[in-house]
Amino acid sequence: MEHLRKESVFWTNIDEGSCGQRIDNFLCKFLKGVPKSHLYRILRSGEVRVNKKRVDQNYRLQAGDQVRIPPVRVAEERARDYVPALEFPVLYEDEALLVIAKPAGVAVHGGSGVSFGVIEQLRSARPQTRFLELVHRLDRETTGVLLLAKKRSALVQLHEQFREGKNDKRYLCLVAGNWQNSRQHVKLPLHKFISRDGEKRVMVRDDGQAAHTIFTLQRNWPGYSLLEAELKTGRTHQIRVHLSHLGFPIAGDDKYGNFSGNKLLAKQGLKRMFLHACSITFAHPLTQEILRLRAPLPVELQRFLDRLDRNDLSPVDASRCK
Repeated sequence: MEHLRKESVFWTNIDEGSCGQRIDNFLCKFLKGVPKSHLYRILRSGEVRVNKKRVDQNYRLQAGDQVRIPPVRVAEERARDYVPALEFPVLYEDEALLVIAKPAGVAVHGGSGVSFGVIEQLRSARPQTRFLELVHRLDRETTGVLLLAKKRSALVQLHEQFREGKNDKRYLCLVAGNWQNSRQHVKLPLHKFISRDGEKRVMVRDDGQAAHTIFTLQRNWPGYSLLEAELKTGRTHQIRVHLSHLGFPIAGDDKYGNFSGNKLLAKQGLKRMFLHACSITFAHPLTQEILRLRAPLPVELQRFLDRLDRNDLSPVDASRCK
């Protein structure tokens, strides 16, 4: 069912939160429910004006711009589109940044069969926040440090830091097998593809994108090794694919790990992938102060390590997970 909203010409002034954003992306957010084809049509026709002038879809908004938006038909929000408001443990927050500890089993955003994720739930919980965007992403089952920007200027600056490698992201991962090297650089190119069942996958392939991970051995147990992974590039599933390719799948990884081994791990108490974004170091986008933020290891992962320390797990079971 549809109804008329913005039934007359609407004018809005651009503040810092939308400064630098392309006009087409601004309209997508401002006029949720309107097909993109219609948004581009009203742009081409000149019905959308900035400071009383026609602009094309590539125009980037500036602070103080006055945008004219014509009457449009917006789809009625349906009950199934409801997003529950939810806050997450806050590791750091100021006027420009929100840093949370993401739990396992929650996508960072909606899409690909997921109705909503962390970003949508936070926006619902903080309706007064005019701008809130993900700085980077974590896999659904990965826990740990997740950065969000509360100002567009902060988002742009952080993206630049990430592109230039001016940050330090560390992960903890438990792998099946006995890792030997105290510190090992892994440079294996990664190729993304769609599997026969329509699933997005990644594999090591010579013509893939360059990917570099540094693994540092933290602990060894019979059949298991705890590694710290330092990302030098940020490719999709980089840590998981690098380790699986080397014969050390992450414990509990249901995509690149071992299915029968994961069943054994679940019986032993590990019912999720053991991959945790433990820390990130970067320059504050506004003050340039160096921030070092850490997320504690989740209880269920720490509990599994405690069992390894007590030698509660069978070495035979552990070896079968490789």
